Amino acid sequence: MAALVRLGAAVGRSQVREPLRSITGSESAVRHFSVSASLRERVPPLGPMPNEEIDVNDLDSLEKYRSYKRYLQVAEKARQQTAWWRTYQQYVQEPSTEKIDIGLPHFRGSRRKEWKERRDIIKENRRNSDLESAARHRTLLISLDKVKAEWEKTCGPYHLRTLSEHYGVYRDLFCSATFVPRVMLRVQYELSEDLVPVYHGNVVTPTEAAAPPEVSFEAEAGSLWTLLLTNPDGHLKEDESEYVHWLVGNIPGDSVREGDEICHYFPPFPAKGTGYHRFIFILFKQDERIDFKEDCRPSPCHNLERRTFTTFDFYKKHQGLMTPAGLAFFQCPWDESVTNTFHTLLDMKEPIFEYDFPPVYHPPQRKYPHAQPLRYLDRYRDTHEPTYGIY
Repeated sequence: MAALVRLGAAVGRSQVREPLRSITGSESAVRHFSVSASLRERVPPLGPMPNEEIDVNDLDSLEKYRSYKRYLQVAEKARQQTAWWRTYQQYVQEPSTEKIDIGLPHFRGSRRKEWKERRDIIKENRRNSDLESAARHRTLLISLDKVKAEWEKTCGPYHLRTLSEHYGVYRDLFCSATFVPRVMLRVQYELSEDLVPVYHGNVVTPTEAAAPPEVSFEAEAGSLWTLLLTNPDGHLKEDESEYVHWLVGNIPGDSVREGDEICHYFPPFPAKGTGYHRFIFILFKQDERIDFKEDCRPSPCHNLERRTFTTFDFYKKHQGLMTPAGLAFFQCPWDESVTNTFHTLLDMKEPIFEYDFPPVYHPPQRKYPHAQPLRYLDRYRDTHEPTYGIY
């Protein structure tokens, strides 16, 4: 059967409805169909396109790179030039804010001197036949304490800064400011006969952190320090506030017990259902003795409103006399000791956070379910027993 179809042209975006009639049949046999057409104007680019100056008809006249190294140099030079378009990474990446370094000043020695010392050590090790024999027979023992001490003096502080940025420590405590922890902070909790260390993100339970820890660090004679322990994740009412768990100021040298206790130690109490909380130790180096009367809390302080704290405001208030120098933190989940802390020390009901899962959605049941799994009717059973069908 032949058919005659007449189409209409469209300008912009329009729809055309024309009848389709059968030539051999009657005139009443009419079917309708619709056709959509659109014409869009091509906007010229905002600037020159890449390789626009190349004549594709005469490729032999192009300059040859002669080597792959020369090609990489030209490509790197072209990449550094500013272009009028934006790349995919520029669209995806968030605009980075300028980070202010508020840490201790660091003056690096001569790199030539460092390389000379390393070269001398390598030459000395090569002349040592006993060392070479032990390394060949796999009996050489390396002191991990020396390796750790060398790491702490060289690249360790920068690794700790990267790790702290990953955990959002600087973002939540100092806004856009950052610092390199030049002073290594060693924190250990005593649990019966065992020692529970605090590194940078390891898990410590509230039971293990029930008592004040032992804190040590390298300090010059006559220097003054301030030690802070805060929790930026546990405030029950204000999202931007923290709870101060320990604050000691005017510490002479590394004797934390001899400092002025501004706020006595309080054990961690992460609420049930809120996941892991970060408990962060910040060590500040003081230029001189500071009067902390306005920051003092009563002892004992079992009031959460009085323990409400903001590290940024505290540092902003004393930034002319102190500088952040050390950093350590641990992650703490809920355990049974938190219940006792809320009931005994805080004298309040323990808050419990739960997630209300929405009910499972099932489409309306069909009387004749075509092309459905064998256990289709299990979705609509009037029971709460779990089903194991493939839906």
